[in-house]
Amino acid sequence: MIAELGHFALITAFILSLAQGVLPLFGAARGNSATMLIAPAAAISVALAVAFSFGALVWGFITSDFSLALVANHSHSTKPMIYKISGTWGNHEGSLLLWILILAIYGGVMALGGSAMPIALKARILAVQGMVTTGFLAFSLFTSNPFLRLANIPLDGKGLNPILQDPGLAIHPPMLYLGYVGLSMAFAFAVAALITGEVDRLWAKWMRPWIMAAWCALTCGIALGSWWAYYELGWGGWWFWDPVENASLMPWLAATALLHSAIVVEKRGQLKSWTVLLAIMAFSLSLVGTFIVRSGLLTSVHSFASDPARGVFVLAILLFAVGIPLALYAWRGPQLVTAADFTLTSREGGLIANNMLLIVATAIVLLGTFYPLGLEMVTGARITVGPPYFDATFNPVMALLMVFMAIGPVMAWRRGQTARLRPVLICAAAGAGIIALAGSSLAFGFSIGSLAALGLIGWLSAGIGADIWQQLKPNDTASIGARAKRIPNDVIGMWVAHFGVVIFMLGAVGDNLFNSEQVVRAKPGDVIQIADRKVTFTGVKQVEGPNYQALAAQLEYHDEDGRLFALLTPEKRVYNAERQTTTEAAIRPTLRGDDYAVLGDGDNKIGYTLRLYYKPLVSWIWGGAVIMALGGLIAAFGRQRAATKQSSLPQNAASALSTSDGGA
Repeated sequence: MIAELGHFALITAFILSLAQGVLPLFGAARGNSATMLIAPAAAISVALAVAFSFGALVWGFITSDFSLALVANHSHSTKPMIYKISGTWGNHEGSLLLWILILAIYGGVMALGGSAMPIALKARILAVQGMVTTGFLAFSLFTSNPFLRLANIPLDGKGLNPILQDPGLAIHPPMLYLGYVGLSMAFAFAVAALITGEVDRLWAKWMRPWIMAAWCALTCGIALGSWWAYYELGWGGWWFWDPVENASLMPWLAATALLHSAIVVEKRGQLKSWTVLLAIMAFSLSLVGTFIVRSGLLTSVHSFASDPARGVFVLAILLFAVGIPLALYAWRGPQLVTAADFTLTSREGGLIANNMLLIVATAIVLLGTFYPLGLEMVTGARITVGPPYFDATFNPVMALLMVFMAIGPVMAWRRGQTARLRPVLICAAAGAGIIALAGSSLAFGFSIGSLAALGLIGWLSAGIGADIWQQLKPNDTASIGARAKRIPNDVIGMWVAHFGVVIFMLGAVGDNLFNSEQVVRAKPGDVIQIADRKVTFTGVKQVEGPNYQALAAQLEYHDEDGRLFALLTPEKRVYNAERQTTTEAAIRPTLRGDDYAVLGDGDNKIGYTLRLYYKPLVSWIWGGAVIMALGGLIAAFGRQRAATKQSSLPQNAASALSTSDGGA
């Protein structure tokens, strides 16, 4: 009965979202406020209906209701509760309903907020959001109904894919969807602006927090996925240029460009047309990711093996969501173009260069992801585009972007130079030279690319440090504390986010340059040397889990003086219900580096295959991503307080602050 109520709620949400998508547009066109007010009421109702429907599905998984086909195919009565719940979105139908839930919640939050926004603009934004929601509800109801009943009810379920039975993957999809779907709000703002042909600073101010929230969620979601792949798949790496990984990276790159472009619109009223186009592009790329996962075009550890007919439905949504806005853009876009009143050596010029590099990087990833698929469809030939392609194309573009990250924030709006530019550039150049020289003296045999990466780390970190000091150093009129209080929070957020990039790069470069690996066939009692530690393989033992049986290796780690400092127990598991075998890596994470061990096949007679890694600074990769997201949150949630603080200053102080404010 609960499942039927959930299905009915989903149908109700479809009808309400259709009304939300159509009626407010007519009301806004005719200036009918009563009709426009349908939008927030409908958006809130849709959010409540979809939440009830999703709750009904979760209840089916919690209670192991195997009369539901989805529960029978993706759950089992012996699964731990956390994996019963996460099994709700560990499949195509459930993950789609989670996507729709987040989409509806964003619409509901927009309906409850935005009181300062003109009613016509709010109605149009919610109407566009309603149309997107209608499309995905139709997708769920007509091709991917999560509430289908079985005529013959099994005694137990088939279970969930074992590699999905992990806490990291329980959190990863919801966080990633918060980012993907959050870009739909920027898309709705862009389409609403194209309908009216009006884009101004207030429009950018209202849109920017939504972009920031989506960007932060997408950053954390990608980092969680990378972390999960690192410790769960047993490959010892953190990024593999898998097509589905690329599908999440592309909207992140576009959203980063959109965020910086929206800053220019808000601060200077420039780049309006470009910002609207980026908003459409960012959400379109999130739909491309959805299409890749559900189209059946590829096989990936991340993707759902779905009926290609579902991919056709997503493709139709994608064409509709991209085609109509682009047609509107072709019509209205020229009206949004403003005369440039800045030079290329201004902050606007720096942000334009930043955006161009991000778009080029997005195009590189897009080509590397879809070219093999297109070639196979046309010629039948199968090729793999992997790290060599991306190392040669993507990495140089991102290196150039890091150069601009140190320069852009210290350039002045419109034209000219700030007093900070010269000392910051000198410090950044000195930092690049010192770090590169230090790296080359530590070890011979570094490639030019490795030395360049070290130089970029020194360049950006020294540039950030010099900029902070230039803005905080005391003078005749203010102390460090007084100057710190005057710095807007979006500038602080920028520093934190850019520092996160430095931490990320330290982790990536440290792992790439200094990692050690040993793959051996070992018998109990054997000692394996890796890096500066000796690993003794003492044997294996049987382990009984809640829904699996495992064979666990016993590995004792000793330092150069023979002292025991760690015991790692990598496992090889067999899940009872699914009858699938997985490897569970054993990891000892530290700030200095990770000890990483994987158990392969074998027995006591011939020995066991062991893969041992030492991965210096690898955890800094995910720490850097968290710091980047933290910087975004500081900028987003501190903007109003910063504005209030600036308005309370004397006129000359406020004017001076506006010169340094940028958050980019």
